[in-house]
Amino acid sequence: MAVIPLMEMDMEEQQGNISQEDSPQILPLLVLRNAVVFPGTLIPITVGREKSMKLVRESFEGDKWVGTVTQTNPLDDDPDEDAVSRHGCLAKILKIIEMPEGGITVILHGSRRFHVERMVQKDPYFAAEVRYLHDILPLEDNTNYKAVVEGIKEVAAQIFQLTPSIPREAEFALKNIEKDDFLVNFVASNIYLEGVKDKLNLLAIDALEDRASKLLEVLYKHLELLKFKEQIHQKVRGEIDQQQKEYYLSNQLKTIQDELGLSQDMEDIDNLREQAVKKKWSKEIAEIFEKEVQKLERANPHQPDYGIQLNYLQFLVDLPWGEYTKDHLDLKRARRVLDRDHSGLETVKDRILEHLAVLKLKGDMKSPILCLYGPPGVGKTSLGRSVARALGRNFARISLGGLHDESEIRGHRRTYIGAMPGRIIQSIKRSKSSNPVIVLDEIDKVGIDFRGDPSSALLEVLDPEQNNSFHDNYLDVDYDLSRVLFITTANSIGNIQPALRDRMEMIPINGYMAEEKRTIARRHLLPKQLDANGLTPSQLRLSRKAIDVVINEYTRESGVRNLEKQLAKIARNIAKKIAFGETYDPNLTPENVREILGVHRIIQDIQKGNEFPGVVTGLAWTETGGEILFVESSLSKGKGTLTTTGNLGDVMKESAIIAQQYLKAHAGILGLDPEVFEKTDIHLHVPEGAIPKDGPSAGITMICSIASAFKDKCIRKGVAMTGEITLRGRILPVGGIKEKILAAKRSGIKTIILSEDNRKDIEEINPDFIKGIEFKFMKTISEVIKYVL
Repeated sequence: MAVIPLMEMDMEEQQGNISQEDSPQILPLLVLRNAVVFPGTLIPITVGREKSMKLVRESFEGDKWVGTVTQTNPLDDDPDEDAVSRHGCLAKILKIIEMPEGGITVILHGSRRFHVERMVQKDPYFAAEVRYLHDILPLEDNTNYKAVVEGIKEVAAQIFQLTPSIPREAEFALKNIEKDDFLVNFVASNIYLEGVKDKLNLLAIDALEDRASKLLEVLYKHLELLKFKEQIHQKVRGEIDQQQKEYYLSNQLKTIQDELGLSQDMEDIDNLREQAVKKKWSKEIAEIFEKEVQKLERANPHQPDYGIQLNYLQFLVDLPWGEYTKDHLDLKRARRVLDRDHSGLETVKDRILEHLAVLKLKGDMKSPILCLYGPPGVGKTSLGRSVARALGRNFARISLGGLHDESEIRGHRRTYIGAMPGRIIQSIKRSKSSNPVIVLDEIDKVGIDFRGDPSSALLEVLDPEQNNSFHDNYLDVDYDLSRVLFITTANSIGNIQPALRDRMEMIPINGYMAEEKRTIARRHLLPKQLDANGLTPSQLRLSRKAIDVVINEYTRESGVRNLEKQLAKIARNIAKKIAFGETYDPNLTPENVREILGVHRIIQDIQKGNEFPGVVTGLAWTETGGEILFVESSLSKGKGTLTTTGNLGDVMKESAIIAQQYLKAHAGILGLDPEVFEKTDIHLHVPEGAIPKDGPSAGITMICSIASAFKDKCIRKGVAMTGEITLRGRILPVGGIKEKILAAKRSGIKTIILSEDNRKDIEEINPDFIKGIEFKFMKTISEVIKYVL
């Protein structure tokens, strides 16, 4: 409540007029809710509590002083002594006004400040022993204080203007106050602040200059808040007025357009409705469409929102709601299509044919989510296109490599400028059917950052139990993806989120053997390059030996991508000769191939070095295929320490430790004295130290290398091995067998030692591809050492 003081008195007069005897040490306390009384100011207070009314009447009738304090919680109807402020103001009750509703209003005149020392009475009202506080007045010539007071006067005047509840007379009274000290208390008492904490802090300050500075700081904050509220009010009022104006003008404009026949916008809306009639969407989607169209009709065509809404509705009707292509359920034809496009990959082909068989018998089923993983260049992505052709479905491909933004999958909300649907829904639109084959390429290379986690958004897309109601943020309605055949591809499944991996059917695609590469080159790659370079089959022929030269001397990969590049280079060379009119022999020999392709790009890993003790050939798997590696051991006098070099990972170092400890514990199988291990240092090295190496599959290679060094005896020639070892002497199975066999054949190895548990992996490989290699399946380390030494 705003108050205009009826009198003013300077601090020295005020404190001098009240003697120490007139200032009682024990004061009855009048507890106020939302007000703070300052010395020299008048303030009206409404009193409603029984104890407060009793105190006011007794003090007024006896012309006694009262102490005014403020409760810390204004909602508390019966505060205890801990819930009232410690600082207050001595005041006189000048007048009591009885109110019709039963309460009373009293006019209080503040006199001097005090601090509550202790409470001496609780009933019928609070009474306390107080200590009076003296104001420290500034010097007469204190210019800083005068500047602060002027600032208070200016800021308070602005606040009065921005506060409708303060009458205009308050601003007039403010201008006529002459005493600086009274001005500070007047403004502090009458300004409206959120809560009373700031006012109580002001009342507690003894130095008037400090109180004025603090008051100015509080006023500035309050003024900024009032200005901000006023800006919001003006903005909202302006927007409402503008919307009303635009609506009125829009209706007038629509009437004028109808009169002049310029209703192009209405034609767009009519076209949308005509397209919507032909859609096979649900009743719920139809209702949403009609609601959005009505919103478009009410919109102003000259506003940006109109174009956004029109584009949204156009996208809605462009989607193939309930439109499906008919599957070709001829399994023999599907098998021919798959075989014609890709050699090998029998596991994937069988899975697609199984799906077709169930579809043929059942008539309808949810599409599986397949994940093809393997090294680059083995045909994972192109297989998706072949599957679509075999099924007779439309095809779409989405590259997920380097994707960081979740909105790329789910779309942007239409509230954003430039909002677009997600890639899934856009692919559905492009394919013009609701059951296409969609290849999600490089799913293992999806990123994550502050914009979200796309792989988490894919959880809904790739879950057959959830994707019948996929929610795109731009579309803002559910879309059925359950009949879409999703095929994902990856190089390394270790990078795929576990929850996402769990939703997919994982199908490994291993690297190709040399025989498979030869077949792929003759059936697919060479005809493709002949066509791409404008050649006919009679203008370029490659013999089997010539193709083998390209495969073995110019490529080293699990797939056929680099093989295709080399064949393209050969085709371009022949095309250049034909264009220049040069004579040449179209039947290229291996020598012709080497002449065209130049110096060998690939140095073959030929098995070598087994003629020295301590050197053993191992087999390794990499993301680009299989490789052979050499493990070398040398011995020197020492204290039995083991040193490993060659950029080995933790798992590989542990395999070396296991090998050393096993031989130390079973020295008898080598016919050695166990003490020799305590006096001999072992240095185990794997060449090509710039390449990081890790994994447990080199375990038996390491133990044979150390055993060969201690026996000072070479192992059998033409032998390579792979397998994990244990301290109990067992040999455990490892992965990547097909790639490792490919590397062994490439390197001229005749015998491969494997764990007995890897026998099933060999049985799955076409016998024609492993001709010339003998496999030794062993269960224990002692068997291996006995065989190789």
